[in-house]
Amino acid sequence: MELKRVVVTGLGAVTPLGNTIPEFWNNIVSGVSGAGPITRIDIEKIITRTKFACEVKDFDILKYIDRKEARRMDLCTQFAIAAACEAVADAGIDKEKENLDRIGVILGVGIGGVQSFEDGVVTMHEQQIEGQELKVTPFYIPSLIANISAGYISMMNGFRGPNYVTTSACASGNNALVDAINMIRLGKADFMLTGGAEAAITDVALCGFGVMHALSTRNDSPETASRPLSGSRDGFVLGEGSGILVLEEYGHAKARGARIYAEVAGWGLSADAYHLTAPEPEGSGAALVMRNALDDAGLRPEEIDYVNMHGTSTPMGDIAECKAIQKVFGEHAYEMSISSTKSMTGHLLGAAGAIEGIASVLSVYNDIVPPTINHEEGDEDENIDYRMNFTFNKACRRRVNAALSNTFGFGGHNACVIFKKVD
Repeated sequence: MELKRVVVTGLGAVTPLGNTIPEFWNNIVSGVSGAGPITRIDIEKIITRTKFACEVKDFDILKYIDRKEARRMDLCTQFAIAAACEAVADAGIDKEKENLDRIGVILGVGIGGVQSFEDGVVTMHEQQIEGQELKVTPFYIPSLIANISAGYISMMNGFRGPNYVTTSACASGNNALVDAINMIRLGKADFMLTGGAEAAITDVALCGFGVMHALSTRNDSPETASRPLSGSRDGFVLGEGSGILVLEEYGHAKARGARIYAEVAGWGLSADAYHLTAPEPEGSGAALVMRNALDDAGLRPEEIDYVNMHGTSTPMGDIAECKAIQKVFGEHAYEMSISSTKSMTGHLLGAAGAIEGIASVLSVYNDIVPPTINHEEGDEDENIDYRMNFTFNKACRRRVNAALSNTFGFGGHNACVIFKKVD
């Protein structure tokens, strides 16, 4: 069977760097940090060494839905809906003309409605203390289940195609992209909305990641805390938001005169089969997933111009990924551009692949490589080969014919997607 070609025709974003694609892209190219002191919860009541995160700012869900409906949703779902609205409009999908049976939604969500879950548990605990009948809102379960964001997007738009959510920790967004790509390749859909959403800046999540010593504790300088590839990195910075990409069958996009940002060249999946939370130290699983993606794309390593690293700013993770890049690309690692946009957005967990996929698409579209910020001269790790062509602190302009986007999740889940210019 001949596989269909897949292109990107729409983008939408709600991020710590802005709540629209233009705002997000301008800030990421400018090297802006999205980190700051946590404002949405009373951080002083939590036993945690980390007092900051990359929060979404000035977000107003009432631009998209009414207040009554919004109260029934977790923030995770609200982020997804807002990003989807922008992506659908950006793609120019005419719901009066398109076959809605052939438009689907597959999102990646790592945790889901964690704030809704926490609120329900607290409510019942307070009721128990006061001797009251234990009960929660009828919308408790729908607000916390991870799949509901995809369901809401389909209901709001009438999209009746494939609809579900993938969960593979921090690889969730890329896993969703892979599934959506295959739906179009196999002729099962004309359009797929895909990407991810996450809203895990909550009491329990901060405590949970904190006791794992996964988070940076640079409280005196939050904006410089996410510093992938630097010797002084001490953990990731928790982020939140949503990224949505509209994937479309190439012939369908051409027929309707759609703007095409990039083509999806290929994807790869693999497992570390090593440890619950730590990467395989030599980057074997990460190397395998990149090779798998290159094979699927039919590209040689030297044809990749930019790698958007998973690059979380954790001591072990950055080293393992750099080793993997060297294994796969060899001498070309000193020529192609490499950066981690998590230095600006923080780590969006299940939505990381979506936001970083958007950054990769826009890099291909605009021939600009976003930087890894917060790297200081002399702040180096002896285990990282700095001859590799890292884009530090300032974006660079170069021809980007193909960009590779990595994501790796707890449990050893690895997912990689490659985007390229349309021939």
